[in-house]
Amino acid sequence: MKISNNWLKDYIKTELKPERIGEFLTDIGLEVEGIDKFESIKGSLEGIIVGKVLTCEKHPNADKLNKTTVDVGNGKVLNIVCGAPNVAAGQTVPVAVVGTRIYDKDGGFFEIKEAKIRGEVSQGMICAEDELGLSNDHGGIMVLDEEKYEVGKNFADYFELTNDEVFEIGLTPNRTDAMSHYGVARDLFAFLSTNKQKSEFEKVSSESLNNEGSHSFTLEVEDAELCPRYIGAVIEDVKVAESPAWLKNRLKAIGLSPINNIVDITNYVLHGLGQPLHAFDADKIADKKVKVGTVKEGTKFTTLDGVERTLNGSEIIIKDGKDNPMCIAGVFGGANSGVSNETKTIFLESAYFNPVAVRKGAKFHGLNTDASFRFERGVDPNITRTAITHAIKMIQELAGGKLTGDLLEEYPKKIEDNYVIIRFSKIEQILGTKIHREKVKEILKALEIQVLNEIQNGFEISVPAYRADVTREIDVIEEILRIYGYNKIEAPQKISFTPVKLSAKDQDELENNWARTLQGLGFNEVMNNSLTSVKDETDAVRLLNPLSNDLAFMRKSLLEGLLENAIYNINRKNQDIKFFEFGKIYHKKDKYEERKQMAILISGRNVTENWLQPKSATDFYNLKAYVKVLLERLAVDYKEVALSDDRFSDALAYEADGKVLVRIGKVAPQMLKDFDIDQECFYAEIELELAQELRSTNELKFKDIPKFNKIRRDLALLIDKTITYQELYETARKNKSPFIKNINLFDVYEGKNLPEGKKSYAMSFELLNEEKTLEEKEISHVMDSLIKSFQKEFNAELRS
Repeated sequence: MKISNNWLKDYIKTELKPERIGEFLTDIGLEVEGIDKFESIKGSLEGIIVGKVLTCEKHPNADKLNKTTVDVGNGKVLNIVCGAPNVAAGQTVPVAVVGTRIYDKDGGFFEIKEAKIRGEVSQGMICAEDELGLSNDHGGIMVLDEEKYEVGKNFADYFELTNDEVFEIGLTPNRTDAMSHYGVARDLFAFLSTNKQKSEFEKVSSESLNNEGSHSFTLEVEDAELCPRYIGAVIEDVKVAESPAWLKNRLKAIGLSPINNIVDITNYVLHGLGQPLHAFDADKIADKKVKVGTVKEGTKFTTLDGVERTLNGSEIIIKDGKDNPMCIAGVFGGANSGVSNETKTIFLESAYFNPVAVRKGAKFHGLNTDASFRFERGVDPNITRTAITHAIKMIQELAGGKLTGDLLEEYPKKIEDNYVIIRFSKIEQILGTKIHREKVKEILKALEIQVLNEIQNGFEISVPAYRADVTREIDVIEEILRIYGYNKIEAPQKISFTPVKLSAKDQDELENNWARTLQGLGFNEVMNNSLTSVKDETDAVRLLNPLSNDLAFMRKSLLEGLLENAIYNINRKNQDIKFFEFGKIYHKKDKYEERKQMAILISGRNVTENWLQPKSATDFYNLKAYVKVLLERLAVDYKEVALSDDRFSDALAYEADGKVLVRIGKVAPQMLKDFDIDQECFYAEIELELAQELRSTNELKFKDIPKFNKIRRDLALLIDKTITYQELYETARKNKSPFIKNINLFDVYEGKNLPEGKKSYAMSFELLNEEKTLEEKEISHVMDSLIKSFQKEFNAELRS
């Protein structure tokens, strides 16, 4: 949100510099992310002098250039080479002298220097309107009225230039009260007045209005729940025209483009006081009746942007007497009822609409306007009349409008302030410090929070309705702290706490353990939004009121988010990916399902490039190794099974206790193509709830380190190519010997000297007797039993 310093000063008088104001705003929670300078004319015409062309003759060395002499006052005559076709002796012109900066429309500039152009000295530049930022006209140099402009004078003296500082405030969504210059000024004054900073606050109130005659317009609010308060005014004899410079500059400073005086006034009140207004062409309102309600589902309505929209029947609609939609209330106006250059009479609206209904309408149609941004968060219901009277006064002054008859108003039930009880003991408990009750009282008063009654341990208070976010005691305490000052709360020198022992039943301990393990292996943790878009809506959970079409579903998998992280890094030349994420996924089958998973994605090189190790691309087996490191922490038995999953081109799963614990795979090419990724990616996901369930049933026990050494024996087996290592591994695991401690595959050979259809697996076995040194006959017995198992199950042969 942009806040103009000049505009802010309309409501608060202070001698503080903008930088200091920015610091104070940040201190009270209105974080200033930057302060930009605004100039109504870029460069403020600095260095531009009124001059008079004394002589003008053709350049001796260029057909399209002229050589001139220009008087710029004080007896100083400049030689200037000019290429404009309309330059002539006797003209009064704006001249940029040496050292002047000339700005383009994008904010870039070049500096005027004394130079030789085709052999002739040029000591400045005679300017066109676009070169000065006065218009887009570049038909020739700007010729001035010699009776109005005096030679030697600064050109800027003839213009009302505006220079301003604009605060860029990162406003949190709950602070609807500060979504205006008036709201920011009010909050700033509360801080300054309670922290011994000199300032004055100009509180706004309704303007006194002069009306003439009467009108025949009527107002009907069909549902007071949808529209608790509505005020309308009929203004005749309006002259729609360009706004004055001061108003256009106010809007330009905060990034708005001026349109015409009527629309600009509504925008001015919106950003000034925080109350959205809307102006209708009164002559287009059928039966001179304005109705606020709903229309039938499927009704077609064309909005101001020219888009025909289909209404769903739940939006708040401003209608005419024949129930024709004129505006989606609080969101967007209609193309056929808006103000145009031909408009003579307007119907001006100021209202308080139901925030939930406005939000639903805005999100359904994918519209996000300045008005909806405020209405859906809850504007001040008590500033409605003040805002419209200010707008009417401006229309009378700037558009010659005449208020006809009385204001139309529907406000059947006043929106009351919030009643809250605050306790001093609670303030001290939350803040960790004691604030004198008179100071608390002073802060509440500065925040326009009324103390209704003093009770034994606190106050009964009334919070103004414009503070829609302050409804509880804790909210009020936060407000007190904001104004009192976060920096005044001292941090204790010593913090005492009792360490909590995490048990195997604590899932956080498991997640932290796995996270530290992966970080030690060079991984980075990421966190992605649970809201996303999906290509396949099968089993997907759709939001009723999504923020946008891109955030309309709950994610079905963590893979898509990790692929987005991957392409973001790849596009920035970081192609070696090692990411992991903890997050929930959501499905809708027979019922809604929500599961928490840990996901891992790797791509690129397995080891960072260096002189010692060769380049090596990461692969499926690297991922399996990472997963197995994590599963070792569970101390559970699992088996490897085939997996069919559209997300993968090659995949497998680990099952434990009859359930899928892990899915591992190479990401399918089509999925990579969807994310514009042209390098292989490997992905694994672990079901966290199942992992924790399996882990919590295992009793982990510490054992002494064996006193005796392990013995290694190797076997080279000739087997059919169709046999997998997993099958050999499972067979070896079934061996009854208690001495087999570790099994590993260390070589695979499929050379030409092997029989057709055969391959060789070299496996190592580590044997250990924890009570004594293994004897050779014991080792031979184990190895013989392994060989017999391999021969029986797979018809394996030993290779010498």
